[in-house]
Amino acid sequence: MSDVRQTGRADASVHHAVKTDSFGNPIDPTVGFARGTIIRSSIDEALRLRQGQVIAAQRVKLLGAKSIGVFTGNQRDFPVNADDIGTLCEEWVGPGLAAEELRQVAIGHMGGRGTDAVATFNRTSAGIIATITALASGQPVVSVVPPGGRSHASVLRGAKIAGVSVHEIQGDKEWLEVIETHRPALVIITTVTSSLERLEDHVTQEVVQYAHALGAKVFLDEAYGARLRTVLHGGQMSLQLGADLSITNCDKAGLSGPRAGVLVGRAELVTAAAAKGAEFGMEARAPIVAAVLRSLQKYEPDDLRKESAAGQQLAAILEAKLGGRLVQRSDLGPMIDEDSVLRVLLKLAGDEHAQPVVVPCEATSALGMVLLKDYGILTVNTHGQPGARVSLRLKPTLDALERVGGFDAVVVAVMLSLEKVAKMIGDREAIRQLVVGH
Repeated sequence: MSDVRQTGRADASVHHAVKTDSFGNPIDPTVGFARGTIIRSSIDEALRLRQGQVIAAQRVKLLGAKSIGVFTGNQRDFPVNADDIGTLCEEWVGPGLAAEELRQVAIGHMGGRGTDAVATFNRTSAGIIATITALASGQPVVSVVPPGGRSHASVLRGAKIAGVSVHEIQGDKEWLEVIETHRPALVIITTVTSSLERLEDHVTQEVVQYAHALGAKVFLDEAYGARLRTVLHGGQMSLQLGADLSITNCDKAGLSGPRAGVLVGRAELVTAAAAKGAEFGMEARAPIVAAVLRSLQKYEPDDLRKESAAGQQLAAILEAKLGGRLVQRSDLGPMIDEDSVLRVLLKLAGDEHAQPVVVPCEATSALGMVLLKDYGILTVNTHGQPGARVSLRLKPTLDALERVGGFDAVVVAVMLSLEKVAKMIGDREAIRQLVVGH
């Protein structure tokens, strides 16, 4: 996304000339991809998720739980101990029993201060929305993102709920001018996006220092970054970059689960965000809190290194098959952007220059359904929540490759799935039934 300069309207849309994808379809600025006639809204994305869940359940019933490998990068285990069930998981007393132990381990994980507080949310997105609504103070929010990246959809949605605008700027652009112009009460910095674009630590520190000098509070979206930056790139621990608050995701980049967001930072700010989250019903309940504690306690950086190594090996094999110009690499595995996937499908169908009847996100969703149904390869293209990125991304979790037959088997599955979807790519109704069912 290019440098964005927004108007002062009190909403969270990205106000600039309408962007289009390479097929000329207008891009929804909240989610960053073009919607079509099948995936028209978040409702259709929810229907797609439901269809993916149905297909996964059918496969498990037929072939067993180990017939599915998770390639979303999200392990999503639930690591509680047997004796936690009647203690930490108990709704009334459990959170109090876990509170100090969780605070200490979360501060250690994020490089926080001894006086910092911790809050858990049922999703990282929930924590981001709650923090924005609690701290925006009726002023515009500035969102600084890595070069080539964009804010998570929850940033724009949180600002919309708060009734303020978002001014997004990439870290290699004139972020100083944007902060100075809009004088936000809250600056959000995304250190690593869900597509794994990364902001250099020195840029983050510069933004933090300047925002603080103007009286703004700084909030880091470190869903991936808290571990990916530090373990794979030697970066500083999250809160040692100087921000007031930081949030990370408990089921990605080396953490095993559960799905939850952990917010760490200055006590009065965390308390405000937690209170707002409770108003919205976004807080994590006692069993989730207990599992978060156990997940942080058993975290091993080598797990992330193993995931990264497997992803790099898979990327190399897929590059050899499809070419380095088509396959991009992230720290956790190969990626093919949604426009390129649709172009490959059209080429395989012999209709390279035809006007497609579907948009790219619908093509990658169809590809994801085939990968899941026929080969047990579960991707964000079937199981992403509304607003998730729609490129084909293969980020293997620790046992994913073993479950689906290894590196070569995954590449063969991708090739055969592309061929299968290509045969129906001109049939909108066939794609619709594959993506959202009947």
